[in-house]
Amino acid sequence: MADEHSIVSGVAGRYASALFELADEAKALDTVGDELTSIGAMIDASGDLERTLRSPVFSADEQGAAFAKILDKAGIKGLTANFVALVARNRRLFALRDMIKAYAALLAAHRGEVSADVVSAHPLNDDQTASLKDVIKAAVGKDVQVSTRVDPALLGGLVVKVGSRMIDTSLRTKLNSLKIAMKEAG
Repeated sequence: MADEHSIVSGVAGRYASALFELADEAKALDTVGDELTSIGAMIDASGDLERTLRSPVFSADEQGAAFAKILDKAGIKGLTANFVALVARNRRLFALRDMIKAYAALLAAHRGEVSADVVSAHPLNDDQTASLKDVIKAAVGKDVQVSTRVDPALLGGLVVKVGSRMIDTSLRTKLNSLKIAMKEAG
């Protein structure tokens, strides 16, 4: 277990490691993982929720109460809800998204998988995601858990991050490289 925890660090890593140990003891690793994924999706879908997480204007009690209502409405209770309440009380909601990623990395390591973060300019369909999983699996030799995110600023292409390796095939990066090359030539 100690080697799994070395894959995460910082505040988010410590919180995620503690939650992982509690979820493991409660035999709820997958349940907590699914609930955290739902919370991450809610944060990504709502700009207001994102601002509430990051804003120092709201007190810890206000943030905790707002999140408790959201989690209750989403049907998230027990260990995950208690964890989010603790994070809110400790004024660490700004790092919740990183805690979710760290937990996913710990869960993937526990399963013998690797986590891959994929950012695309447009949403990927199921076939594209499956194809991408197969390519990454062939490259790293392990099962892959892919999390996708959309960033229209990429213009096209993908940015794939697996562990400490990053492959950036985005049109934005290629255009920036061309711009630099043209400045040097001109």
